[in-house]
Amino acid sequence: QVQLVESGGGLVQAGDSLKLSCVVVGRTGSTYPMGWFRQAPGKEREFVAAITQDGRGTFDADSVKGRFTISGDNAENTVYLQMNNLKPEDTAVYYCVADPDGEFTMPIAWAYWGQGTQVTVSS
Repeated sequence: QVQLVESGGGLVQAGDSLKLSCVVVGRTGSTYPMGWFRQAPGKEREFVAAITQDGRGTFDADSVKGRFTISGDNAENTVYLQMNNLKPEDTAVYYCVADPDGEFTMPIAWAYWGQGTQVTVSS
């Protein structure tokens, strides 16, 4: 059984930074492509970023390009999302995901989901 445990969310002001972490628990020795989605109230779940299994490839949504950076540490089974210059429109629950099959920008492609961590950005 694979579990994804997120941490690092919180309440910040516009322009601040936050770093989210996600630890993969279970199936030690296996690595996966991983990513982040977010969901704001009343909106659909939205792709944010993804990283390849070897950590060499990353993909960002246009809405966060140049502000958010995804990275991973396979030795620690952890993926990070560094979020800089946060904006009120970044307010959402952020979900860590792992093991995609298909179009990785679509939520349905991902096999494993974390419980989510709230990020709130005040203006």
